[in-house]
Amino acid sequence: MHRHIIVSGDDALATTIADELKNAGATVVRLLDAETSEAGVAGELTLHDVSRALAVVCAGNDDARNLEIALLARKANPDVRVVARVANDVLREAVADDEGPGATLDVADLAAPSVVEACLAQTTHRFDAAGIEFVVSGTTASREATLRELYGDLAPVAVIHCQNSPDPGEMDVCPGRDQRVHRGDTAIMIGTADEIAAQGIRIPSATRTRTGRPWPRRVIDSVRGVLGDFNPTFYPVVAATTLVLISSTIILRFGYQAPPTMGWIDAFYFTVETMTTTGYGDFSFVNQPTWLRTFSTMLMFSGVTTTALLVSFVADVLLSRRFVFASARPRVRHLRNHIVVVGLSALGMRVVSDLTAAGYEVAVIELDEENRFLSAVRDLDVPVIFGDATLRQTLKAARVDRARAVAVLTRDDMINIETGIVLTEMLGTRTETREHWTPVPLVLRVYDRTLGFAVAQRFGFENVRSTVELAAPWFIGGAIGLQVLGTFSVGQRSFVVGGMQVAPGSELDGLRMYELSTHTRVIAITTSNGLLKLHPRRDARLHGDDTVYLVGPYRDLIETLRRGRPPRPPADEGQQQEAKAS
Repeated sequence: MHRHIIVSGDDALATTIADELKNAGATVVRLLDAETSEAGVAGELTLHDVSRALAVVCAGNDDARNLEIALLARKANPDVRVVARVANDVLREAVADDEGPGATLDVADLAAPSVVEACLAQTTHRFDAAGIEFVVSGTTASREATLRELYGDLAPVAVIHCQNSPDPGEMDVCPGRDQRVHRGDTAIMIGTADEIAAQGIRIPSATRTRTGRPWPRRVIDSVRGVLGDFNPTFYPVVAATTLVLISSTIILRFGYQAPPTMGWIDAFYFTVETMTTTGYGDFSFVNQPTWLRTFSTMLMFSGVTTTALLVSFVADVLLSRRFVFASARPRVRHLRNHIVVVGLSALGMRVVSDLTAAGYEVAVIELDEENRFLSAVRDLDVPVIFGDATLRQTLKAARVDRARAVAVLTRDDMINIETGIVLTEMLGTRTETREHWTPVPLVLRVYDRTLGFAVAQRFGFENVRSTVELAAPWFIGGAIGLQVLGTFSVGQRSFVVGGMQVAPGSELDGLRMYELSTHTRVIAITTSNGLLKLHPRRDARLHGDDTVYLVGPYRDLIETLRRGRPPRPPADEGQQQEAKAS
């Protein structure tokens, strides 16, 4: 084999990457976790001829294995592109220091921006290409006209038809500027920030001010949270202990015989001393009447019992990590227009960080009290509700009915789907056109894209985000040389902004714009002599060594990139048979 791509891993992400690379015409070799030979990873890489490979994609869900494959591949072939999936921040930074070609990526980092945008109902996306800031922005057509008449030279990315059009709900991907739209249709346009502003499209501010809690409120919330976190039996025990303490103090004040006399303070002191079995010896029941000595026996027994119960309840709270987040429930009672994040997975933690950094109030629902991200959430001053998100009482405690949005991001797809259904039943209404609808934006994380599409269609969820669908373009681009500049979602479709260099002699060399894929949009070209062309016309030609910046569904971008690669040299008969066998 020669110039092939090795893909390791056997989960949905690795399978998707391998399938898409094959569809793009690449020769792919799978390195499955369960098929590692006794010789180990090094032996497998040698068997698959890594020294002649174009790229190695480490896409499994095991950081240690991905790191091992990446390091061994780089050692065997310093020029191979190595694209590694690493979730651990420390390991990712260490691998990223390697100066070889490739990339080190984290699925959570790649998927989080799309989830945040869905939570905030944002239709504006910013990215840099050719040193210029471009903006993708959604806007509603004010009248029936062509896209050119409404938005000038802005490049259309997609049009979503409204109820006034013949095909309501349908999406046109990268239509021409001369396409007519109806009033109310949503047009997703792309251009520079100045061009967008010139067309009267408002670009919302990226951040907002987050209101901090004054310290008196922090103290009150903490105290109320701690008190509310005790076992309900704790309070009857406190009442019983207080009753014993008061009764004994009164009895000792008037019933204890001198010498010495016992005042109120002495009586209270001796009661506590007896209940806690401390016994300093300064007071004694030895020379007291029989009834008082009998009372002391009951006092010691009841005192030991109630004290032990109190200590056990207090220890349960203090030793539990819930104590750190005990102020969550009273804080959530005061939240309005907040965003509820269900599940502190790696993706959930990244979403929480991005939302708080943007100035939004966030509340978290988490089942595991030992979750490793809890300390990071505490540093962000975000309240955490511990409980099962599939239960209505847990969701009510987070005040989902007053929330701006709910993002369900646990590691289990089935839990996410079940939670989404429960939320829809709690908050939804029925209409003639849709069985389930909720005014609170609901964002569901589903790992597998096929399952994600099926769930969205079956239950009417509008914001299902597949981490595979969002992350795969970055891994594929890193493997074949597509510079991925950003991804964004329109409805359930994922779009990619990428840059590629046209190889001399390739299929794209000398091609006109209108001969490209109809589902991609060229937004800029940097010529070989450094000249920048924005929004090139349909009759403009591509030339070898030009750098082209495109936007569109990633499958179409990959196909365009394939056409821009150098032509393959003629293979001899042995190579042809080898490629056919692979």
